[in-house]
Amino acid sequence: MISRIFSSTTLGTDAYLVEIEVDVSSGLPGISVVGLPDEAIKEAKERVKSAIKNSGYDYPSGRITVNLAPADIKKEGSCFDLAIALGILASSGQITQEPLKEFIFLGELSLDGRIRRINGVLPISLFLRKTSFKKLIVPEENIFEASIVKEIDTYSAENLKELVYFLTNFLEKKPFKIEIEELVKRKEYNLDFSEVKGQAKAKRAIEVAVAGMHNIILIGPPGAGKTMLAKRIPTILPDMTEEEIFETTQIYSIAGLLDKESPLITTRPFRMVHHTASDIALVGGGQNPKPGEVSLAHNGVLFLDELPEFHRDVLESLRQPLEDGKVTVARANRTVSFLSKFLLVGAMNPCYCGYYTSSFRSCRCSSSQIQRYRNKISGPLLERIDLHIQVPELRYQLLIEERHEETSIDIRSRVEKAIQIQRERFKENSIFFNSQMDTKLIKKFCILDGQAQKVLEMALKELRLSCRSYDRILKVSRTIADLEGSEKIHAEHILEAVGYRYLDKELF
Repeated sequence: MISRIFSSTTLGTDAYLVEIEVDVSSGLPGISVVGLPDEAIKEAKERVKSAIKNSGYDYPSGRITVNLAPADIKKEGSCFDLAIALGILASSGQITQEPLKEFIFLGELSLDGRIRRINGVLPISLFLRKTSFKKLIVPEENIFEASIVKEIDTYSAENLKELVYFLTNFLEKKPFKIEIEELVKRKEYNLDFSEVKGQAKAKRAIEVAVAGMHNIILIGPPGAGKTMLAKRIPTILPDMTEEEIFETTQIYSIAGLLDKESPLITTRPFRMVHHTASDIALVGGGQNPKPGEVSLAHNGVLFLDELPEFHRDVLESLRQPLEDGKVTVARANRTVSFLSKFLLVGAMNPCYCGYYTSSFRSCRCSSSQIQRYRNKISGPLLERIDLHIQVPELRYQLLIEERHEETSIDIRSRVEKAIQIQRERFKENSIFFNSQMDTKLIKKFCILDGQAQKVLEMALKELRLSCRSYDRILKVSRTIADLEGSEKIHAEHILEAVGYRYLDKELF
């Protein structure tokens, strides 16, 4: 007897339906799983067998064949355990097939029949909105995550026996629902920009970077406050839109990083990566491709401290996600993409010893050593970073001086106004920030007055900048003008944007 039951799984951030056919026939006892299963699915037959027996049901003594369709796509993970077990029970006549047709089943089984949590439930729930299936059964630990999607009726089960009882007795169990508004609350930060003494230029540059989502690098001696500034960037980021919340939460769901009690990522991520990270850890991949740090920082901040200490191939792997806003992982049998639109914030010392720009300590590095140290960051990668800011050491008098510093709330209010201008400007386009403009949009929206054109031409000749750097200066100038509420880009906006190209002035 053949039974058919439906489940689902993810491929990157996309989900697709999997039809599970189970045939129980006479023959030598045994079970075979076909349809390109991975090792975790092949091992499911032992988990399913024990779960069925320990839940009080009979495990068929005949030949069991399980087919996972479509058969040309490799299936991974343990999310099919529950569906396979129900298929075996239906094929052996222990439960009826009729109620199974309405549901999508997800869950890993333990040996005693308990249903364990899985990863990637939210992308599946969002995908089901486009299908005829509107009922979903998930493990108890995944119920908050799955029920975020209002269009889907979500049910949970603690174990196989409880689920079978629900399916066979048609209990009036209402689907679990949760209001997104209850989960979306702005995070209260313990850090604030008012705690940073001085560094007015660096703070201004960070404000410009956040307002237009421009990548930024902070250069200064040890102890100047580079990391302190970077860690406070989330406090001036605008609130996430509902679309951004779902995009980011999907990635964390696939990575298995969601809290079961707080299933939504409602504040922009801040990912701080150590310089020993590999290229796979940073951009994602592996035998079974998983999102890396650049994807976990989607719609947020990726902070790379001690930038030149990263391996060169690791840094070069950033070029595609910085340019395209996504990471594509290619394998022999498939290609997987993960979103990765993030604000890159880097920090570095000006030389090996760290004191090349210090006014308090002497630098011990030769000019060739300084050049070699900075050359660890390639020109093509540097061109993708819009703002290069020098962060000087503070004098003792400024540290002990009692003075009013702008709060994060003050800065964020200006940032939000500039972002609102950009959203209105790009409402007909598929972008949100000035940093995402292409050549056509730059030509349309970056209108310079006569004096600004002369200043830009002089700067390009003086610094010998590439075409990409030229575009980035225009984008930064557009953001500076937005912060001032100016429709046109004036000379002072160009001058400020050029002033943020510290490494170009130092090296090229």
